[in-house]
Amino acid sequence: MKKPRKMIIYNMFPILAGKFTEWKPHFKRASEMGFNWIFVNPIHYPGYSGSLYSVSDYFSFNPILIDEKSKKNPEDQVREMVHCAKKYGLKIMIDLVINHCAFDSPLTKKYPEWFQWKGGRVVHPFIMTDRGKQDWRDLAKFNVRRTKDPDGLFKYFMEIVDFLLDLGFHGFRCDAAYQLPGKLWERLIKETKTKHPDVLFSAETLGCTTDETSSTAKAGFDYIFNSSKWWDFNSHWLMEQYNLTREISPSISFPESHDSERLMEELQGNVNGLKQRYLFSAIFSTAVMMPMGFEFGFRKKPHVVNTRPDDWEQTDTDLMWFVKKINEIKGRYPVFQEEAPTEILHCENPNLLMLWKGSITAKDEALIVLNKDIWNIQSFYTENLNKYVLAGAPLTDVSPEYPVEFIPEPFQYNLNPGQGLVFVTKRDRGR
Repeated sequence: MKKPRKMIIYNMFPILAGKFTEWKPHFKRASEMGFNWIFVNPIHYPGYSGSLYSVSDYFSFNPILIDEKSKKNPEDQVREMVHCAKKYGLKIMIDLVINHCAFDSPLTKKYPEWFQWKGGRVVHPFIMTDRGKQDWRDLAKFNVRRTKDPDGLFKYFMEIVDFLLDLGFHGFRCDAAYQLPGKLWERLIKETKTKHPDVLFSAETLGCTTDETSSTAKAGFDYIFNSSKWWDFNSHWLMEQYNLTREISPSISFPESHDSERLMEELQGNVNGLKQRYLFSAIFSTAVMMPMGFEFGFRKKPHVVNTRPDDWEQTDTDLMWFVKKINEIKGRYPVFQEEAPTEILHCENPNLLMLWKGSITAKDEALIVLNKDIWNIQSFYTENLNKYVLAGAPLTDVSPEYPVEFIPEPFQYNLNPGQGLVFVTKRDRGR
């Protein structure tokens, strides 16, 4: 596995951000917090439902995002937006939605052989939920595996990729990547990187099995998304998944996403929980992604159809300073920028999580003590903190809040609700 690039991603939800000409303040804020990538959800022209993920025309843009008062045409508005991000040191990846399109897209009539049909009607994608089968009736499923025109369909996908790259985008988050054949992704990624070797492809693999995740990752993706957001800090499944894919592909953690409820709402307004989850997401795996509004404790879930700039919330929460500190820690130490070997260590206090991480690209070691309890103070005690790491050099506390300059023996510390202690050192040998 090649050495990953540092990725600290800010997710811009386009119809919350507003028109392309209004994105500058968001780029500025993301840059000030230490993010170096922007992920933007689909900006294409949607079908009748208006959903961002129901694309009707891949080569036109959502009218909601176009500034009609601008003298520049929509394409140039997008180019200027991407250029603006670059001025703030930000690269942009965009959603690549090619597993389906809008059911009322002209494509279904112009190229019917590209789609699945049943009873004279185009087949809708679906998922199985606790309540049974849920159809996405505003979508038409591409018949990638059995189309009579595989070359024509693949060429069309390449045209979409080339169009977006020409606009200045540097990467793709491939929506529901596991639903498409690995061979298609292999070819698409290979042909793209032949011309643009620095372009990144990340696979959205949430909701699939570990085997599907592993198979998808092997298609040449630079990153996959992990499921750490749903970990309860106790069960074994997360570390099992992490170890199965760690050597195949780097992964991206996130405390919440546009598909999930806002964490502030889930936690009933507990800011300690927001801080705890962003800290854990940032240090757990190679990359981290945070949706816009998380830094202000937004509680309203983004809607792929109805969200508008007026949904921007006025709160009394501002975690920009905290997020910036976490991003600085992640950006400073290689152990937090890779799929480092990670172990859960025994802790006398069951309300605390203790993790050891050891870098495979540098000599960094890290020890993390996290208060699982976001409502109460929890006490940590050990006779010798350095016994948990291998390096001869002493540990240094780089915690985002209340770090200690001197680590005594024995070591005792009362962690505030949700607080995390982060220690780093250098190691001279493997574990």
